[in-house]
Amino acid sequence: MALQALINFIIAFTWMFLHNDWSSSTFVVGYVIGIGIIWILRRFWPGELYLVRLWAALKLLLLFIRELILSCWTVIKQVLQPRMTNRPGIFAYSTSLKTNWEITLPSCLISLTPGTLTLEVSSNNKTLYIHAMDVKEVESLTSQIRGTFEKAIMEVTRGKERLQREAKKDRDTN
Repeated sequence: MALQALINFIIAFTWMFLHNDWSSSTFVVGYVIGIGIIWILRRFWPGELYLVRLWAALKLLLLFIRELILSCWTVIKQVLQPRMTNRPGIFAYSTSLKTNWEITLPSCLISLTPGTLTLEVSSNNKTLYIHAMDVKEVESLTSQIRGTFEKAIMEVTRGKERLQREAKKDRDTN
């Protein structure tokens, strides 16, 4: 993936050298040509096109911003209510993430959103202990985390092709 990005930049700078024009528009044209060349040669690369993972990282960032705004709004509504109706609590969230990077990322993202905090990660890295400001239904909270953060993180770290292979393998074993 990093090699593809490096080659794309080299193609863009070579395009600028060939045209003897150091403007940003010439660089963009060279960059787009580089994307086209890398896309044409995609079957020779071991992984998917690097822009796919870059797009997945951008989607993860936008997802976090959305969750941040929604959780801020929820916390503001709960604080401004005359009577506190929330039920704070701690719940265990079992994750399918495997590497240290994959486990650290949702822990940080959960801690950064208001109203939630990751307290601890189990010793086997399979369970996150999370404190939430309002724990009415643990199943809905876990499914929300699994459907948003965990899915987006796996798309960034593993790529869509690998996720599809793993899902097919899980279906075949079950």
